[in-house]
Amino acid sequence: MGSQALSSSRFFPFSWVALNSSQPSSCLNPSVLPLKSKNPPFPLHANAITSPFSLLRFQRLNPRATLDEKDQSPLLVQQQEEEEEEEEQEEVQTQINKDVEESVKVLKNAAKTRKVAAEEILSALSVIEKAKINPSGFLQTLGGSKSPGRTWMLIFTAEKQLKGGRYFPLTAVQRFDAAGKRIENGVYLGPIGCLTFEGRFTWKNRILAFIFERVRVKIGPLNPFEISLGQKEDREPSTKDPFFIWFYIDEEIAVARGRSGGTAFWCRCRRVTT
Repeated sequence: MGSQALSSSRFFPFSWVALNSSQPSSCLNPSVLPLKSKNPPFPLHANAITSPFSLLRFQRLNPRATLDEKDQSPLLVQQQEEEEEEEEQEEVQTQINKDVEESVKVLKNAAKTRKVAAEEILSALSVIEKAKINPSGFLQTLGGSKSPGRTWMLIFTAEKQLKGGRYFPLTAVQRFDAAGKRIENGVYLGPIGCLTFEGRFTWKNRILAFIFERVRVKIGPLNPFEISLGQKEDREPSTKDPFFIWFYIDEEIAVARGRSGGTAFWCRCRRVTT
């Protein structure tokens, strides 16, 4: 029986101790336990004798630690790739911002002097359209915070796909009232008179759709007369109606494309009353 206990103890030392607990206390002395082996099946320490379950936990956790060490390198590589991608995106966005800033300067100079070449304006419009600037503050800048809103003078109109364009030859002014959701589009001919259209608009994301409800005509010194266009007030404007897609708006200039595909830009101006 002793040899059997000795043989089994090499593989199950803690079972051996439990089964032979009736022997004298001297058998619990580590020096007489059959634990010495050139190739023990697993490492032991002092607490293993009193806590066999700790050894089992150690055996279970050790392979996990090994796996974590193996997985560490791919994780670091992935993190490095993500950081490099973020840096590239930041560089691209920085360059886009610079290009937009230069393009805006071109348009503002064109609005002031009307001497910038059409090719330069078309190139600037193309850069601004492709930049896809966040439109969250566009409406507030375009139409102000209270009625009657803000007025903008049309400076330049471009053909579809920016194939050509020219400075607008007449005084055309649009008024946008963000508080009242009203729009007014007028052509002013000085002492000859003016023609204005007024209506309402809706705004969604960067799209301003509108419906004209009435037209006003003024000829010379005569009082203006008004003509109703018969639009129902219960219908909201939609993309089935005329609309603008706005690409850029600040306190001085605004850029948008119309439903027909042509692009234009305006500059901020005072309200025209005659």
